[in-house]
Amino acid sequence: MRSEYDFSQSRKNPYANQLKRQITIRLDTMAVDYFKAMAAELGMPYQNLINLFLRDCAIQKRRPVIQWPQKAQKRAVGR
Repeated sequence: MRSEYDFSQSRKNPYANQLKRQITIRLDTMAVDYFKAMAAELGMPYQNLINLFLRDCAIQKRRPVIQWPQKAQKRAVGR
């Protein structure tokens, strides 16, 4: 870095913590492969594609449709 740059009056970006947050998440292999293939077609990193998809779901307030297998439902009812 050049010595003529003066950062003594600089300050941190107050919005930096709101931009992105690193997390650990477990995803099915099928889901990851799906997003990797789509991301390759679009020429972008698959993590960015997953983020865009999840952000769109949050903005649209989409809720997942969950269909449990019949065996799991019968066991849950019998308890």
